Amino acid sequence: MPTVTRAIRRAGLLLKRDTTLGVVLERLAEVRPDRTMVTESDGGPHLTVGDAAALVDRWAGSVAAAVDPGAVVVVALPNGYEQLLACLAVSRAGAVPAPVNPQMRAEEIDHVVADSDAALVVRESADLRGAAPLGAAVAVPADAVAALFYTSGTTGTPKGVELTHRSLLGQLMAGVALPSGLRRDEAVMSLPIAHIMGFAATLGLACAGIPVYFLPSFHPVAVLDAIESRRASLFIGVPAMYRMLLEAGAGDRDLRSVRLWLSGADAMPPDLADRFKKMGATAELPLLGAVGEAAFAEGYGMVETGGGVAARLSPPMVGFGRGASMGVALPGYRFKVVDDDGAEVRLGSVGELLVRGPGVLRGYHGDAGATAGALTEDGWLRTGDLARLGALGTVFFVGRKKDVIKHGGYSVYAVELEHVIEQHPDVAEAVVVALPDDRKGEVPAAVVRLRDGATLDAPAMRAWADERLSEYKVPVRWVAVDELPRTGTRKVQRADLVDLFEPPS
Repeated sequence: MPTVTRAIRRAGLLLKRDTTLGVVLERLAEVRPDRTMVTESDGGPHLTVGDAAALVDRWAGSVAAAVDPGAVVVVALPNGYEQLLACLAVSRAGAVPAPVNPQMRAEEIDHVVADSDAALVVRESADLRGAAPLGAAVAVPADAVAALFYTSGTTGTPKGVELTHRSLLGQLMAGVALPSGLRRDEAVMSLPIAHIMGFAATLGLACAGIPVYFLPSFHPVAVLDAIESRRASLFIGVPAMYRMLLEAGAGDRDLRSVRLWLSGADAMPPDLADRFKKMGATAELPLLGAVGEAAFAEGYGMVETGGGVAARLSPPMVGFGRGASMGVALPGYRFKVVDDDGAEVRLGSVGELLVRGPGVLRGYHGDAGATAGALTEDGWLRTGDLARLGALGTVFFVGRKKDVIKHGGYSVYAVELEHVIEQHPDVAEAVVVALPDDRKGEVPAAVVRLRDGATLDAPAMRAWADERLSEYKVPVRWVAVDELPRTGTRKVQRADLVDLFEPPS
């Protein structure tokens, strides 16, 4: 079957309004069952789309024999594609999967089991063996709750985000019409499947027909080895991963096979994106070899939106840009920026970003108070992110609302300071936090991870920052660390850093 014809047929099957998590692989397997879906590192499974669809149906039979439709099943498998397939199997049986990140503490997983009132906990794939294949997916409406994704719990106990099938699949369908097969593509990825970015990326690549080389645990050297040896054309990661790849010698590797770098889950520093663009290439031409540079795409979204709601693309030979907008809202989504009273702000002003669209959560499982706090009466999601309103409806990310430092009446945005400090030649990564101050309310303080061989000279670092920042933005205290505490998606756990600073004597 010609490549374009396959893409059209795949699109026709998956774009039906009754598509749910439980039937996605079944429909993909109708088009090209022999296409590679995933190869896992270190002897993990190698699965075609047909293999994966058959495995999901076998596991769904075991789930259906154990629980009733609508029941919650906690999927506590190790990170890997088996966790994704187990979630699809639970859905195929008419139940609701709740994947948990293996990096969660035991008490956090116990909380998820109790909070979700789970009827079954799957801790290893052997738990899903022994029953006959299900045969046909249990029919559920596309607007029913498809999965519970529990927040990381860095600011309290994790909350279960209720996402519908339409939430999780709506934006992924953009990839189904891609005529994959016109060139050799493979993505390298090492993200937690239980996090919305990893779940959406793996499912989206399957819908697009792009094979994945998956590393269950991220290690920068292993990722660079995989990209270089397999001649991968895509890499998907978070900004912290890109930093670690650079520190592990990415600039000395042959990464010209990469046509597109993708990032999400946190703000991408422009300088870092531009460096990776130059490591890739636009195309490989006979006699000339690799030419041009790669593109870089950044997505904006969160678990409460079921994944991405905006995308920003930097084409080859076009700089990523400083202060660039969060990108173009994806189809069906709208943004607005409001002040503390809920009124829309004027052009150029900063306020909280609100999002409305098909992926927005149904609510927090069993927590009406948290749901009311997150959603306005007319269905807008309060993101907790600060944005500046630009012309023609564009919005520019400023930082997390909780990361604004109120210094003597001024608002200091931590992300702005971090980007400046990371331009210092000795600094690999910077995090700015607020410290309480009796006179000024709060003052900014910087935690830096230094490059190899560098030592922290706090007065010199402060003098350097003073030349580049307004006086009230310059961190008053500095500390260096070897490693930063992180979540499963490599986000820095800021709250843990405040304790590094002893009260001034």
